[in-house]
Amino acid sequence: MALTAGIVGLPNVGKSTLFNAITQAGAEAANYPFATIDPNVGIVEVPDERLNKLTELVKPKKTVPTAFEFTDIAGIVKGASKGEGLGNQFLSHIRQVDAICQVVRCFVDENITHVSGKVDPIDDIEIINLELILADLETVNKRIVRIEKLARQKDKDAVAEHDILVKIKDGLEAEKPVRALEFTDDQQKVVKGLHLLTSKPMLYVANVSEDEVADPDSNENVQKVKDFAAKENAEVIVICAKIEEEISELDPEEKEMFLEDLGITEAGLDKLIKASYSLLGLATYFTAGVQEVRAWTFREGIKAPQAAAIIHTDFERGFIRAETVSYTDLVEGGSMMHAREKGKVRLEGKEYIVQDGDVIHFRFNV
Repeated sequence: MALTAGIVGLPNVGKSTLFNAITQAGAEAANYPFATIDPNVGIVEVPDERLNKLTELVKPKKTVPTAFEFTDIAGIVKGASKGEGLGNQFLSHIRQVDAICQVVRCFVDENITHVSGKVDPIDDIEIINLELILADLETVNKRIVRIEKLARQKDKDAVAEHDILVKIKDGLEAEKPVRALEFTDDQQKVVKGLHLLTSKPMLYVANVSEDEVADPDSNENVQKVKDFAAKENAEVIVICAKIEEEISELDPEEKEMFLEDLGITEAGLDKLIKASYSLLGLATYFTAGVQEVRAWTFREGIKAPQAAAIIHTDFERGFIRAETVSYTDLVEGGSMMHAREKGKVRLEGKEYIVQDGDVIHFRFNV
């Protein structure tokens, strides 16, 4: 299940430094706009202690974590929706992502230039958000022109889409992102097909200095970002991208000691991934056998056959039953055999809604 988040922000806010930490891919980080011309795409393993525990219990030949894909976009500037600073090219790179992580500069460093000449996180956010709105408005206006002819001919689907487009246009002109508008389930399907930038959920990433990461609330810029995000029910994650890049080069034991020295209980990257999962309504189920213990990402609320299809479409097509035990029950039992003896292993059918932490063996026949 390929799930992606796009990292956006003004130039020199720490996007590429954060991306380096995420993937250790070495995206160019330079003290000038547009250091990253092409989108960098990196895949990061999702940290999950449950997978480690299952590996200890089952002792498989290999362990496969689930993964999350991040796309780093070159810095967006004012006028990007009109092509300023190669803006249209950059914006096109995030049309296909599932969520947007907007990195906001909350640190002051005279050695790192700011494209606006001053550090003002709210101004930065408003520039980015307005550019996304303007880009969507251009997309919607072009689509309205194309669909109006069919709507005049009383084409039922065209009339329905036209009404949706007009509603979106009115919202965008009032500077409301598409995600803030309300639609029926059927309308949402149309909206999703438009791939609008402001329809995607937004997570704000406040980038602070090394001295402030242990006590981010002491940074007034962080509080400004949190107050802004609260108005649109968005979440804020506080990180120090520079520290995250340093941590990414350490082994697990060194990483733990480093965080402890800084007074941090959890790496910012781990918080970012968890927040992205929560934002997208994602969860994890596991398969566990002697050949392989593996984590699988799924959208909350799906039924067993659809979860099986994530492994292979044949699993859904020939689905019979899902032999299921919760992670907690399996660990408490100590083994699948003991969990079964305690009556904790269930045979679930096609209507079963998969839960986060389920350990599943799918029975199928094709």
